[in-house]
Amino acid sequence: MTAVKPAADGSSTSNAATPDTGGTRTGRPRRLGRPMLYLCMLIVGVTTLFPLYWLVISSLKTPSESSAIPITWWPHHINWSAYKTVFQVVPFGRSFLNSLFVTVICSLSVTATSLLSAFVFAKYRFRGRDGLFWLLVLTMFLPPIVTIVPLYNMMSSLHLNDSYLGLMLPWLANAFGIFLMRQFISDIPDELIEAARIDGAGELRIVVQIVTPLLKPPLVTLLVFTTVYYWNNFLWPLTILQSQEKFPITVTLAQLLSYNTTVQYQSVVMAGVLIASLPTLLVFLLAQRVFVAGIARSGVK
Repeated sequence: MTAVKPAADGSSTSNAATPDTGGTRTGRPRRLGRPMLYLCMLIVGVTTLFPLYWLVISSLKTPSESSAIPITWWPHHINWSAYKTVFQVVPFGRSFLNSLFVTVICSLSVTATSLLSAFVFAKYRFRGRDGLFWLLVLTMFLPPIVTIVPLYNMMSSLHLNDSYLGLMLPWLANAFGIFLMRQFISDIPDELIEAARIDGAGELRIVVQIVTPLLKPPLVTLLVFTTVYYWNNFLWPLTILQSQEKFPITVTLAQLLSYNTTVQYQSVVMAGVLIASLPTLLVFLLAQRVFVAGIARSGVK
């Protein structure tokens, strides 16, 4: 029998332990929720990686397998000849080096100019500073197609058509980079910079030795964004360049796509697209940890 004790208000209470049914009710959804979460992650991952998988296997297929019905999900005979042919039908190697050169110069220039300009907008006080900054931000909302004609006329007046300098000059600075860096530099305490000035440090030394080490995640984030953008830039090179030996990889790939109508060259086109995608994938894989940290930090802000 269970002992019953009278309560202070006259009601009786029992010491018997009551079964906790809430634990099983709340535990079952939790046990079911985790597999469902893994399943959703698997579906998203497969959906995202499937185009890359199809790109790889299509570049390794023979012409007969490329046109086979039903389709083959893995080549029966791996054919590497497409990776050699892609350098023969178009000047793929030269275009790859052109894109690499332009992307490195423009990305480093944007990172440097964004850091210096953002430091001025964040830590200097001068008349018209805020108005100039927001006018700069407004240029981010202009579609690139709107600025193509004015930029082309400007480069023509400077006699920079069909040149590497004309290709790179309009892209050596970027409003988005200045905006992004200013938001992070504004969080750096002014007392830290004033202390460096009192110790005799110049402005450039402050930026290089004090500000830059504190901005590693956003700097890497900006570098990844600019690298992907300038590597994939197509419209401006197509407008300003006429010589095939100066074409970047995007314009050469557009020429290579004309072979896609021929079954014999479908694997060649896929091989070219895969090779052209490797630099951006490599940059992201090398910088993914710092890149994700920068994105997370900007999201918290």
